[in-house]
Amino acid sequence: MHRRWIALVIALTFSGMTQAHDTPHTTAPATQAGVDDENLWLDDIDGAKPLDWVKARNAETVAKYADSQDFKTLDGRLLEMLDSDAKIPMVSKIGDHFYNFWRDKQHPKGLWRRTTLAEYRKDKPAWETVIDLDALAASEKENWVWHGAQCLKPDYRRCLVSLSRGGADADVVREFDLSTKGFIKDGFALPEAKSQVAWIDDDHIYVATDFGPGSMTTSSYPRIVKEWKRGTPLASAQTVYEGKENDMSISAYRDRTPGFERDFVMRALEFYNSETFLRSKDGKLTKVDVPNDAETDVEREWLLVEPRTAWTVGGKTFPSGSLVATKFDDFMAGKREFTVLFTPDEHTSLAGHSWTRHHLILTVSHDVVSQIKVLTPAASGPWKEDTLSGAPALSNMQAGGIDADETDEYFLTVSGFLQPTTLYYGTLGQGEREAIKHSPSFFDASKFVVSQHFATSKDGTKVPYFEVAPKALKTDGSNPTLVYGYGGFEISLEPAYAAGAGRAWLEKGGVYVIANIRGGGEYGPRWHQAALKANRPRAYEDFAAVSQDLIDRKITSPKHMGMMGGSNGGLLAGNMLTQYPQLYGAVVSQVALLDMKRYTHMSAGASWMAEYGDPDKPEEWKYIQTFSPYQNLHKGTKYPPVLFTTSTRDDRVGPVHARKMAARMQAMGFDASLYENLEGGHGAAADNKQSAFMSALAYTYLWEHLK
Repeated sequence: MHRRWIALVIALTFSGMTQAHDTPHTTAPATQAGVDDENLWLDDIDGAKPLDWVKARNAETVAKYADSQDFKTLDGRLLEMLDSDAKIPMVSKIGDHFYNFWRDKQHPKGLWRRTTLAEYRKDKPAWETVIDLDALAASEKENWVWHGAQCLKPDYRRCLVSLSRGGADADVVREFDLSTKGFIKDGFALPEAKSQVAWIDDDHIYVATDFGPGSMTTSSYPRIVKEWKRGTPLASAQTVYEGKENDMSISAYRDRTPGFERDFVMRALEFYNSETFLRSKDGKLTKVDVPNDAETDVEREWLLVEPRTAWTVGGKTFPSGSLVATKFDDFMAGKREFTVLFTPDEHTSLAGHSWTRHHLILTVSHDVVSQIKVLTPAASGPWKEDTLSGAPALSNMQAGGIDADETDEYFLTVSGFLQPTTLYYGTLGQGEREAIKHSPSFFDASKFVVSQHFATSKDGTKVPYFEVAPKALKTDGSNPTLVYGYGGFEISLEPAYAAGAGRAWLEKGGVYVIANIRGGGEYGPRWHQAALKANRPRAYEDFAAVSQDLIDRKITSPKHMGMMGGSNGGLLAGNMLTQYPQLYGAVVSQVALLDMKRYTHMSAGASWMAEYGDPDKPEEWKYIQTFSPYQNLHKGTKYPPVLFTTSTRDDRVGPVHARKMAARMQAMGFDASLYENLEGGHGAAADNKQSAFMSALAYTYLWEHLK
C-alpha cells in the first residue's frame, strides 16, 4: 500500500522527467533560511517581473541552442517517435474492457479510449473513445492534462476522473459515467487541489483534499480524510481521521474485493514511514501492527510485509528487503506466524510484486537485471515457486496480473536498451505466453552493444553501470559520452528501450551510460539507506566513480563527458557541477532541487526531509550544506557550462530552484542557461510536442559542448 502511494507522489520516469503532485503557485515567505538570498524575488512564481525575466532567459537559450536546422530536425524526429501510431498502447482492465490513454499528432492532449481483449490482440484494434481531452479542453477553454480515473467495481459504471490544469499536481475531480460516456451533473466534484479520493460505494467516497485553512500538511498534502455522501455539500462530510500538520499526507480507501471488503486509513508520516489502520463499520481504527517503515499489501486473505529494516517478530528475524506472508485475519487477531517468500542477498533484491487470482508474481532484480518468479500460496509451509524465463541478457522483464479478482491472466513486457518492448499475454498454469504487441525500432540498434561494468566508489563499494556504445568504439578518450543518474527515493534505473537516446545521441556516435548509484533501489532498501541524509554524498561519490571509470577505460575524457539528471537527479547534477566540475564538459539539470537551505519552504519540499534532512535544524544543516549546490557556488571556480530546465507549473519541486541557480551563476559570470516551460508540471511538458522540445534541447545542448 505504501509503495503504491509513494509511486503516485514521485512518479519518476526513466528520462528523469515526471508527472506532478504539489502546491498552488504562491510567493514563498522570506523565511530566516533565505534572508541572505539575493534572488528571493524569483520566488513569486507567477509574478510579472519574474516571468519577464524567465521569458528573456528562455529567448536567450532558444536563440543559442534551439534555432538551428539540426535542432529542428532532431525535435521533429523525437516528436515523430512520441506521436507514432506504432507504439504499444498499454492497457488496464476495467470491467469487460481494456482502457488506454493515448496521445498522437491528431490528439496532442490525448484520448481515453477502450477496446475488448479480442480486439486488443489484433494488430490494429478498433478503439472506442471515452473522453476526448482535446475536445474537452477546447470546449471548456482549459489546458487539461490527464491525471487518471478511479472506477467503482463491480459494475464499473461510475468513475472519478482527475484533470490537471497545465500539468500541475493539483487537479480537479469529476464524476463520470462510463455507460453514457459523460460527466455526471451534480455528481461528486472537487475544485482544484491536491486531492486523494476513493470509492466506498455508489453513494459514498473517501475524500482528502483542501478543506480550508489548516487542512493541509506542511508538505502541501491533505491532513484530513472524510466520508462524503452523494447529494450533500462537501462541508457536511464526516471526518474519518485527522493527521498532524507535520505529517506528510492522510488518505483512505475501501478494498472492494468480493468477500474481502475492508476499509483502510493511511497516515504517511514521511517517505517510507507510514501507519495503516483497519477501519471497522462503526468507524473504529485498529492499527496494522507492522513496522512503520515496512511496505504492506493486503490481498484477499493474505497480508504481505516487506520490512525495510530487520524485523524481529514471533521469535524470528526477517532481514531488510525480505518479503513474508501471513493470513491477515490471523495477524489482526494476534498471531505472528509468517511464511518467507523472498530473502535478498548481496546481488539480489525484490523489485516488486503483483497478484493474479491464485498466484503472486515477483519481480526480482539480480545486479539490476530482472527475473520473474511465480509463487502459489499454500495453506501452510513454503509456497510453490516457478520461473517465467525467456528474457535476453541485460534486459528487463515486468509482469503483472490483469484482474486479481477473477483470473490468472497476466501481461509481461520484455525490453532492453537496444531491444524494443514486446508485450506478452498469458495465463499462469495454462501453457506458453503469446507475444501480442511489438514496439517499433526507432533507431538502428545493430550498430551498438550493451555492457555492464562496476566502478569502485570512494569507500570501496562496487557500483554497477550500463554502457551503450558503438560496436566500433575506439577507446581513445574522444567519444562524446552522456552519463545519466538519479540515486534517490529507492527508485531503480533498469534497462529500458533507449528510443530517445538512440535517435538523439547514439545515432550521432555518442556513448550512453546509466549509473546505478546508491540512494536508488537497485539493491533494495540497503542501497537506498546508504545515501540518506548525512550519507547523501555517497551517491555523488558513486557517480564520480562511474565517471572516472569511463575516463580510466578511455571511453571518454572530461571535455567529452556530460551528465544529466532530473528532480532528485537534478540535485545530483547540481552537485556534480559544484563538487566535481573537473570531470565534465557540460551538465544538464532538469526540474531540480538546488537550494537545499530553503527547499522545505518551497512547494512540497517538507515531504522529503526523511531523504535529505531538515535544514532549519542547525545540526542537520551542517551536513546538508555540503550538498546544497546553490550555496556551494564560488567565484573563481572553473565550472562546465550548465543548462537548467524546469516548468512554471511544477508545483512539486517548483521552478524557483532552477531560476535562482541560473541567476546566481550568471551574476558570477558563469556559462549557465535556463529554459522554463510555462506548462508541464514536474514532467516539464504537458504534451508530446513539449516533451520532444525539452528532450531535443537537453541533447542538443550536451552535443554542442561535448562533440
